[in-house]
Amino acid sequence: MRILENTNFRFTDLRTRGYITSGILLLVSVISLFVHGLEVGIDFRGGREFVVDSTERIDVGEARSVLADALGAEPEVKVYDGDKLLVRAAGAEDVTAVSNTIVDALAASFEGSEPRVVGTYAVSARFADDLKRGAIYSVLGSLLVIFIYILLRFEWRFGVGAVAALFHDVTITLGIFSIFHGFVPFSLQIDQTIIAAFLTIVGYSLNDTVVVFDRIREYTGIFKSESYETVINKSINNTLSRTIITSGTTLFVVVVLFIFGGEVLRGFAFALMIGIGIGTYSSIFVASPLVLELRKRAVATR
Repeated sequence: MRILENTNFRFTDLRTRGYITSGILLLVSVISLFVHGLEVGIDFRGGREFVVDSTERIDVGEARSVLADALGAEPEVKVYDGDKLLVRAAGAEDVTAVSNTIVDALAASFEGSEPRVVGTYAVSARFADDLKRGAIYSVLGSLLVIFIYILLRFEWRFGVGAVAALFHDVTITLGIFSIFHGFVPFSLQIDQTIIAAFLTIVGYSLNDTVVVFDRIREYTGIFKSESYETVINKSINNTLSRTIITSGTTLFVVVVLFIFGGEVLRGFAFALMIGIGIGTYSSIFVASPLVLELRKRAVATR
């Protein structure tokens, strides 16, 4: 199935507006990351895990709300081993006191559930630091590998464009997490699940960018008499149908996941929603225009 057949949009003519839009989004994101910061889970700051069993099933969303009031900070609450709850609280040094607080709060709000803590596990600060370092290395390492891959498959200008677009996507998505955490009715804590979402965004954005790059390389050999700017516009227009259909169908699935996937997956789905939108935009208005600018600069210096 194809839509928008035989389009001839001049995307490169809008690249200045794209640079301004991306610059503003990046500036706001970086400022928010430095000023507002990110809300990190206990995976990255240490804490305690409490396994709570009960005679009746306790709703995860309601339990999170109840325990946020009781503990003074919103904990991570997930379904564990079928019908149990896994409560993850940061900085829970007095295990007995926190355990009693959890049991008392759940017992008062869910009558007849008879909650009890059946296990506690520590997430040490050192382990959290190692995990944080590993997450950063995994993202930076993926960018390096992607640059080498694009360099070998295409040329260094395409590698610069691809990595710049991926950096653009990840930074803006992180900035949105920083801006909105505490203002939306679901958790935007950065944990291992969210790191997986960011790596998924990197892969999705790269795939979209490589499709456009591959068409640019193909058309460069076919339309030898055309300017490089015209070749890029032809390439983007030719892949536009594929881009819209792929992004649209993926976004539809992620929106369904966001609405019906429950509280545990809402932050993950939110990251993918933002990342897919930003990634689709960057493949057209960031990666390809950067390749054009680098090509023009190389021609001008000859």
